[in-house]
Amino acid sequence: MTFTPKLKKMILPGVVFITGACVLVLEVVATRVLAPYFGNTIYTVSSIIGVILAALSFGYYFGGRLADKRPVATWFYGIILISGLTVIGLEAIIIFILPSLGNALSLIYGPLITAVILFFLPAFFLGTLSPYAIKLQQQAFPEEGIGAISGTIFFWSTFGSIAGSLLTGFVFIPNFGVDKIIIGVGLLLTFVGFWPLLKQGIKIKYFFLILLALIAAGAELITISFPPNDLIYSRDGVYEKLFIFDREYKGRPTRFFQQDRSNSGAMHLDSDDLVFDYTKYYALYKVFNPDLRQALVIGGGTYSIPKALLKERGIEAVDVAEIEPSLFELGKKYFRLPEDARLKNYVIDGRRWLKQTDKKYDLIFSDVYYSLYSLPVHFTTEEFFKLAKSRLSNSGIFMANLIGNLDSRPPSLIFSEMKTLQAVFPNSYFFAVRSLELKQTQNIIFVGLNNDHQIDFSDKSIVESQNEIISQAGSKLIDLRQVNFDLYTKLTDNYSPVEYLTAKVLNYRTYALKKYLLRQLAYISNFFVAELASLKQSSLQK
Repeated sequence: MTFTPKLKKMILPGVVFITGACVLVLEVVATRVLAPYFGNTIYTVSSIIGVILAALSFGYYFGGRLADKRPVATWFYGIILISGLTVIGLEAIIIFILPSLGNALSLIYGPLITAVILFFLPAFFLGTLSPYAIKLQQQAFPEEGIGAISGTIFFWSTFGSIAGSLLTGFVFIPNFGVDKIIIGVGLLLTFVGFWPLLKQGIKIKYFFLILLALIAAGAELITISFPPNDLIYSRDGVYEKLFIFDREYKGRPTRFFQQDRSNSGAMHLDSDDLVFDYTKYYALYKVFNPDLRQALVIGGGTYSIPKALLKERGIEAVDVAEIEPSLFELGKKYFRLPEDARLKNYVIDGRRWLKQTDKKYDLIFSDVYYSLYSLPVHFTTEEFFKLAKSRLSNSGIFMANLIGNLDSRPPSLIFSEMKTLQAVFPNSYFFAVRSLELKQTQNIIFVGLNNDHQIDFSDKSIVESQNEIISQAGSKLIDLRQVNFDLYTKLTDNYSPVEYLTAKVLNYRTYALKKYLLRQLAYISNFFVAELASLKQSSLQK
């Protein structure tokens, strides 16, 4: 096959367009790869961007030098071939090594270390290609100036990166799994690198090596397509990886929903009882504002709280603001979400919904803080709480479920959030779902009232309530009278170091776990030492 001079001149720019696109596909997908282990935090995003840029920088440097020493097309396409194979190998590392690695590393430095291990090498090889293409293009078309050639190559490479970024966000992730995207990138690069080499007379033994690699990749895809026995749904959502699986929970068959690493909800298969204790705290509205008519739940999950609200008397409307488009249909298919005209689902960010609606709610329940690995910053700030308050009726209630601990050593995520909420809702209450004495991570329920009515939780009508959550609320109420809030940061849109604060919580938890394990090891060691001493004493007596 022969090419016209004009078409021939576009071969290398076309190749760098493809490789540039592959770089950005990997960079965008990398956030999905690391999120289940380290969350969608600033540490994750910064680490991925930094590692990819560092790898490209080294690639540009060594690629330029290699191009001067070996200015031949076989080397250029050979590097593309190698990059494709490293991307295919990347998926194997993700499957077999990343789970152990992700669980062993910290929230702060784990993303950086993991990003280096996973993405540095593929990005490095892809980075060598632009200077190499400039050298080859200059050899093929010496009449062109080096400036014009460089501009053309970098234009097409960057344009490819733009295309790769947009395609990944708008097409690939919504329609394909991360595993298939990575394998697809690897196979594309392998083909782009191998086909020209085959036409240039590459030895037949290399053909069989590449064929073996492709067969291995296909076998890998087949292997990962078979889910575990308890997994009934697994797909990439627009924002996170979505899993639905069935297991036993406290001796009862239960269906769970997970987004990346965050457990986002559950439903008993044998009843409509709420599974997690924190979801039952919605019932406190009966203490603060029993005349509830209009409710907004921010964050759908399994729609546990909206379903519970729909069963209460007097509820006229329950709105749900859920940004993940597929959750409403998944709720109906897998979590018995009923068809009810009072329930309206809006596929929109909860804060944006509050900004654009003019509705007034008697209850706003914010349930977007799924775990320490998934804490959306814009729902933690003073500006968000002010916006929520502006959408409450005169006797309205704002409630939020957060995760943290009651360790008062600054800095503290929970106490910073308490300070922030109190700045907007002076009449506020905070409940430890598990125990006031527990220093480990637990759910903390925040309640802010849009009035000055004080609640006495020792009142007889509350203590003798048939609802266990209401009757025990006084024993779970956090006493803040001895807390010095000057030690904690108020969170704002301008300054909200949530990832840093959550990392501190995780570090405390890891430290406590290490102390526990060391105590157990010491106990076991002392036991065996005592037993050996006893055996030795017995033998001496004999």
